Amino acid sequence: MLKRLKKMSILGAAVLSLFLFASMASAHVTVQPKQTTQGTYEVFSVRVPSESENVTTTSVKVTVPDGVAVSRVEPKAGWKYELEFAADTKAIKSITWTAEGSGLSQTEFTDFRISGKVADDATELTWKAYQTYSDKSVVEWVGADGSDHPASVTTVAAGAADGDGHGAPAAAGDGAAADSHDASGGDGSSTKENVTLGLAIAAVVLGALALIAALARKKR
Repeated sequence: MLKRLKKMSILGAAVLSLFLFASMASAHVTVQPKQTTQGTYEVFSVRVPSESENVTTTSVKVTVPDGVAVSRVEPKAGWKYELEFAADTKAIKSITWTAEGSGLSQTEFTDFRISGKVADDATELTWKAYQTYSDKSVVEWVGADGSDHPASVTTVAAGAADGDGHGAPAAAGDGAAADSHDASGGDGSSTKENVTLGLAIAAVVLGALALIAALARKKR
């Protein structure tokens, strides 16, 4: 019985290590949804996790890619934002969110939402982000897919535009369908989080069983 519990505790520790590694590896600045349609009005959610120890995320800058015209920024309690406009077209070129308090700690994340119209000829939207920490260090999420600091990419499917400039299948209004998409998890991130959480709980339970077995052994 004790040997079996030891094996279970080792397995639990391994599972916990995998869980922690997966959490660190996935702690990227990302933009949801991962896919949209040409000619549609879309709500994009910029998800910012904080991952550095002993410092907090105090600022995030996101550049607006070619292929989408951002027109609205949702206010966020505890954060202020600043817009940068293109000199020639006066279009929004970038958005910078800055914490009014201490910012995001290592175990926290938040979402910043913006809306705009996807161009009729867009094929891919590459969102470059710059994450600033309280020690003034900056992580640039601008790399290619598979790199240490990849930029988030939204693929754009073809869509036939109607007379109102809304693609098909288009959202009713300014990003209503995107709101529903974000609430349901978009790319399945909610399901992944539930699975990893379950693994973490299992690891903790196995560790507790191993500790109980060790204490029982000492009493003998």
